[in-house]
Amino acid sequence: MSSLPTDRALLWLGALLYLAGFVAGLLTLARRSTTPAPRAVLNSLLVAGWIAQMAGLYVRGLATGGCPLGNTFELVQFVAWSAMVLYFFVGTAFRVSLLGLFTAGYAATLALISLLIPAWDATHGQKIFGSNPWIELHAALAVFSYGVFGLLALTSVMTLLQNWSLKHKRLNGLFWFLPSVVQLDQINTRMLALGVLLLTFSLAVGSVWWLRDTASVNLPKLVVTLGVWAVYLTVLLLRWRALLVSVRFAWVCLVMFLLALLSLGPVNSSRQHEVVLTPINR
Repeated sequence: MSSLPTDRALLWLGALLYLAGFVAGLLTLARRSTTPAPRAVLNSLLVAGWIAQMAGLYVRGLATGGCPLGNTFELVQFVAWSAMVLYFFVGTAFRVSLLGLFTAGYAATLALISLLIPAWDATHGQKIFGSNPWIELHAALAVFSYGVFGLLALTSVMTLLQNWSLKHKRLNGLFWFLPSVVQLDQINTRMLALGVLLLTFSLAVGSVWWLRDTASVNLPKLVVTLGVWAVYLTVLLLRWRALLVSVRFAWVCLVMFLLALLSLGPVNSSRQHEVVLTPINR
């Protein structure tokens, strides 16, 4: 994909650093079940991994002449990167224990899977968004919102684990460091609101351009994106009306993110029909 051979090497380094942070955290918990993973060590590995991943995406961006969102590989890498950005913000703002460990495992899984599936890194044309910065902003915000929904899925898993521990009276080890169900429910609500806001803004930016050139609109891509937005907005409204709370809310957020990930395939497939494929020197 890139004219420079370092892009995949940097992305591999980022993924392995994420994995190292996850393994280090697990080993610490296994050896001393009453002590959380040393935050300084974990965060150092995650920051280093994030910088390496960002550098890899930057190199690919230079090769494509824009934000690297041209195939499934780049989309998944960007989702993992954005989730890590959000962790650095949310972990500090909410002081959520173990969120770094969960995020490290999540980001490492996405990054490694994308690197291990060559078919995802299909060749695409340079300047996939043409020369339109608004469409590029629209795409970046949309994918970043998926990163928010990914972190929401992680905190939803934490909610389910905490609920299970309370029901079975397992309050030691890993469960000791989980926030309360009430706190997690509040965090989930705020994360959902942020994700919906970003996706709404993304669609608003895109619609301004699409209304000027309706022929450029790819209908399958638009339908899928609007579908994801509408379902997440519905979930947010149900939560706001207190019709969906706690464990049910967590399950819905988790399932919704899995479906949102599946939607990346049709979205990327639709985009590939919008650009002229030209080889990019590797």
